[in-house]
Amino acid sequence: MTVTTPIVEELTAGPLAARLPLLLDVAADIHAHPEIRFTEVHAAERLTQELEGLGFEVQRGFADLPTAFTGRWQTPDADDTTPTIAIFCEYDALEGIGHACGHNIIAASGLGAAALVKDSLEANPGTPAKLLVIGSPGEEGAAGKVPMIEGGVLEGVDLAMMIHPSGQNDADFDSLARVALDVDFTGRASHAAASPEDGINALDASTLALTAIGLLRQQIQSDARIHTIVVDGGQAPNIIPEHTSLRCFVRAQDREYLLGTLVPKVEKCFEGAALATGCEVTIAQNTPAYLAMISNPVLVDLAAEAFAAVGREIDPEAGPGGSTDMGNVSYEVPSLHPMISLVDGISNHTREFTAAAGGQEAEATIADGAVVLAATALAAFRDPRLVAAAKDAFENR
Repeated sequence: MTVTTPIVEELTAGPLAARLPLLLDVAADIHAHPEIRFTEVHAAERLTQELEGLGFEVQRGFADLPTAFTGRWQTPDADDTTPTIAIFCEYDALEGIGHACGHNIIAASGLGAAALVKDSLEANPGTPAKLLVIGSPGEEGAAGKVPMIEGGVLEGVDLAMMIHPSGQNDADFDSLARVALDVDFTGRASHAAASPEDGINALDASTLALTAIGLLRQQIQSDARIHTIVVDGGQAPNIIPEHTSLRCFVRAQDREYLLGTLVPKVEKCFEGAALATGCEVTIAQNTPAYLAMISNPVLVDLAAEAFAAVGREIDPEAGPGGSTDMGNVSYEVPSLHPMISLVDGISNHTREFTAAAGGQEAEATIADGAVVLAATALAAFRDPRLVAAAKDAFENR
């Protein structure tokens, strides 16, 4: 395939250098102002201002989410038959650790891809195109793309894509489906020294639940993951804890196994712990489930060639990563979510990743990420047969 290689050469011959200083500044700005899910006021405003400066028609507060937005642009010759390609930007940080998943890089690369596509189409008129930039907040823990999907953000979209920094290069990214459980145990308070026998210990229930989950891990599929934190472990050492809270993430690649088998087993760990200690338990799913990513093979092939053209080798050992609400998008339209190496072998959600996402290492990742996305999108715009092939693969997945 020699589809994206000449486009990569076209973009890196001049347009990228003109846009890169702005992209680096945007990434550094968002990195310096980390904001967790649905509070990304600074990042959303910076990105929407830049999109408006590029000539995009911006809608803020999409789907009643204050920090969600869309930016639309199309060529003068676009009509109802013209394909629409959506580029997603993420920009939320993690609690206490900042941009340890590099969403500042995602935002800059997405913005850069949109700018490069627009630049190319204006410099080489005659290719009808509709371009949509989607600013999706709350990816970390809140599945912010789901209410946007429900609000119609993908209506009329033919292809969707984004790129994510990682410790490896992987055009065909697999993610895990994920369910979040919020668990509350309620017991009865009592003086821990004078009358412990009158109490019902909610912390004992949490401890038993964690032990049960630890034992359950021996009997789960190899790609499944269960991880839990104690949100509330009691009120004071001299009070029998009357209330404790846990937050649990349950993941697996197979959606049916996750929802039909694994989540019910984990819920029984909480219910059994409550029964054993005499506590009451409530289990709630307060955020939408994340679906496993279905990477479109046509788009994967285009992106893989673009990776090679920018001098990045795909890691053949790359396996399933975490979870992303881009997986939910991939159930709606043909989608692409490649991973691009920031520092080889580095792990996301670490302080080392936070430092790298704001360091010199980020420059090449932002630049190459923007070019990979832009080349993939331009290839599809220039050859509608690729859009048709991607849709066919999506329908027959």
